[in-house]
Amino acid sequence: MKRVAALVAALVLIGVTTWLVWPSDPDVRGQDQKITVVDGPADDQRVELDATFFPPPDGGKAPVVLLAHGFGGSKQSMRQQAIRIAQDGYAVLTWSARGFGRSTGEIALNSPDYEVKDVKQLIDWLAKRPEVQLDAAGDPRVGIAGGSYGGAIALMTAAYDQRVDAIVPQITWADLADALFPNNAAAPAAGGQGAQSAAAPALGQSVQSGVFKRMWAGIFFGQGVSLDSFAQQAERQAAGPMTADQARCGRFMPAICDIYQQVATTGKPTPEAVALLRKSSPITVAGQIKAPTLLIQGQRDSLFPLGHADANAKAIAAAGTPVSLAWFDGGHDGGNGEADWVFDQSAAWFARYLKGDESAGTAVSAFTVTRDGGRDPGTRQRIRLHPEAGSYPGLAGTGTTSVELSGPEQNIVNPPGGAPASISTVPGIGGLLGGQSAGGVSIDMPGQSAAFESRPLTAPLQLTGSATATIKVSGKGEATLFAKLYDVADSVQLPALTGGQVSPIRVTIPEGAGSAQATITLPAVDYRFAAGHRLRLVVTTTDMGFATPAEPAAYQVSLAAPALAVPTVGTLAAPPTGVAWWVWAMPLAAVVIAAGLVVTGRTRARPESGESAGDPDVPLEISGLTKAYRNGELAVDGLSFRVERGQVLGLLGPNGAGKTTTMRMMMGLIRPDGGEIRIFGDRVTPGAPVLSRLGSFVEGPGFLPHLSGRDNLELYWAATGRPAADARFDEALEIAGLGKALERAVRTYSQGMRQRLAIAQAMLGLPDLLVLDEPTNGLDPPQIREMREVLKRYADDGRTVIVSSHMLAEVEQTCSHVVVMHRGKLVSTGPVSSLLSSASATGTAANGHGPRLEDVFLDLIGDRS
Repeated sequence: MKRVAALVAALVLIGVTTWLVWPSDPDVRGQDQKITVVDGPADDQRVELDATFFPPPDGGKAPVVLLAHGFGGSKQSMRQQAIRIAQDGYAVLTWSARGFGRSTGEIALNSPDYEVKDVKQLIDWLAKRPEVQLDAAGDPRVGIAGGSYGGAIALMTAAYDQRVDAIVPQITWADLADALFPNNAAAPAAGGQGAQSAAAPALGQSVQSGVFKRMWAGIFFGQGVSLDSFAQQAERQAAGPMTADQARCGRFMPAICDIYQQVATTGKPTPEAVALLRKSSPITVAGQIKAPTLLIQGQRDSLFPLGHADANAKAIAAAGTPVSLAWFDGGHDGGNGEADWVFDQSAAWFARYLKGDESAGTAVSAFTVTRDGGRDPGTRQRIRLHPEAGSYPGLAGTGTTSVELSGPEQNIVNPPGGAPASISTVPGIGGLLGGQSAGGVSIDMPGQSAAFESRPLTAPLQLTGSATATIKVSGKGEATLFAKLYDVADSVQLPALTGGQVSPIRVTIPEGAGSAQATITLPAVDYRFAAGHRLRLVVTTTDMGFATPAEPAAYQVSLAAPALAVPTVGTLAAPPTGVAWWVWAMPLAAVVIAAGLVVTGRTRARPESGESAGDPDVPLEISGLTKAYRNGELAVDGLSFRVERGQVLGLLGPNGAGKTTTMRMMMGLIRPDGGEIRIFGDRVTPGAPVLSRLGSFVEGPGFLPHLSGRDNLELYWAATGRPAADARFDEALEIAGLGKALERAVRTYSQGMRQRLAIAQAMLGLPDLLVLDEPTNGLDPPQIREMREVLKRYADDGRTVIVSSHMLAEVEQTCSHVVVMHRGKLVSTGPVSSLLSSASATGTAANGHGPRLEDVFLDLIGDRS
């Protein structure tokens, strides 16, 4: 014990010393600035920009990073990120763009005549700061980063100002006209004279006939109208009511406001609208960008889909500029956001191109994609993998898999007024639903949609890029349609809309032709279809997010060619992170420890002096069990009860009653402070040999996500060190009822499937005592009824089951006996029938009928209202 105490003291001393000498983050202090700029086509507008400058915290000269905010934000939106970048040894400037926050001026949508000129003058201002490193007189070493609106200004400024040395635009647009008026179809052919090329049309080529992205445009414009802070609103109110123009246009320039009013009314772009939006589009000037560019685009983004990053990347790279591209789990429709990973990628990019750190360049690959890696078995946190490729393959991928679709020609109609409309992604709701809006609310209205489906896949299929298909549309005039791709699985009630996105298309049917063909380009995604799943192409006449014709119309849609072209990227490879080494080491360590405990346990087969042996025929006996929290409050207080063979015992109590703590002590996971637990006569201690006769499932299932259900069970059993023949796999797997899903990776399981797998794991070896904590969580009513019968049959064979549950009606139908706990103490124990009989004798009843266990339970714990 002295050696142990000395070792602990040494470790504490090392820890304290490390804490004292470990360098803390440098102190970063921002300096608020008012910077006056002059802009406009004639350089006749003076605008005051509200900015904050963060000098490098260690002093001296350093490269500078400009952080641009998103639409509707201000410099305050970027403050925490600015501090973090400054702590990496940079000077940082944040500012509120014209028309935002406390900056003056009006919103011009990142126009070269306005916002771009403003940022160029901010760079002029930085060139005069003594803290900023210069490449030449008036030329600071400068990088720009920002998302959405801020990402576009980074691209636009880099095109117009060659002093910019590196940029990291995120979730932004290439062609703003195409973003708000997309058309994802190649030019149609009249009369069904063959399919068009499968190549995706370049952004901007089809805007004149594009479909108005009504809901996103409305949100975009609405934010500009309601930008004032509470303080600014108070100032305006003190100055008097808003004028009609202020109420109509907010902080937008009048020309932008007028164009929006017209477009929103007609639902179609005008030449003036296209020209104005194109002027603020990086795609028109991307060839002028010489600053190395890291494009980070969201996979959950129906406003600026992955195709916009693709267009920017190709145009910038064509000029010989270094470009890398990352598709991450985020975007305007929600998702995780991966804030730390995105920051690390950005920091590595700036370290390479602003600080000249060549080794930092290896941290950013030419092309990176975020993929789901299941959950960490220890922390239960979502694992995100980042496979990389040495070159960007584009949306056509490095290869193509042809998937045959089938389905007859189908009649679809556009309803009068375009309502009710089908739903794909609802703008703005994605963040509220954790990025799951697309798959959660996708609805195709009957009579408005045609569906074409593949056979079940014989092997997994990883789609990376834009799939294409050729359809034939029969009818009259111009058809506005929406194409989407679903993942269909028999085990899932609702199909998943890949990427949560839809491709709007306009197909013009020449007069007298009767039909036309069009090659549709589906939204770019990185999506894995599991073996056994089917691909479903759906074409609808309406979508809630878009403007559709008000006039009723009818069309017939069929496949002009049966093949759906699915792009794949074989060069993507996950970096060698994988599952941590300790995950694989744990089963081996468990075997070694278990063997050691068995050996040491056998030397203690006889009771110690003064310790009486228990009854070997009693599955569980608890005597005076006590466990206290660190603050001294008792979680379990003098608990005593006994369980016999063949019983199904329900352990009941409200939250905080001590049920889970008691179960954990039964399993030897925590030591009691007083009393004892005996299983089949042997006292329970951590690693006691008698625990091999106990199967348990407490506090949720934990599995290796990348392994199949069967592999998880076999690995678990191998860790026990017992012969495989003793596992009784067939019986346990029959109980699980997972069928073919048993061969799939656990990361694809629903909560109910994980629950059933966990119960099967607890039943491996058919232990004499089974302890289950909330076993019916995640199960539907038929599965709950099945589980009820399973537990009864299990106990009928002479084994014992202990179930903790909050579903009192279910306990009443399943359990033969109950133990009621409240605040750590035993309230009552005995057969369910005896409790109900006692309640009947005392007059406890519900609604004039016989007593229910729920009524008895509430009376026992004193919580009946």
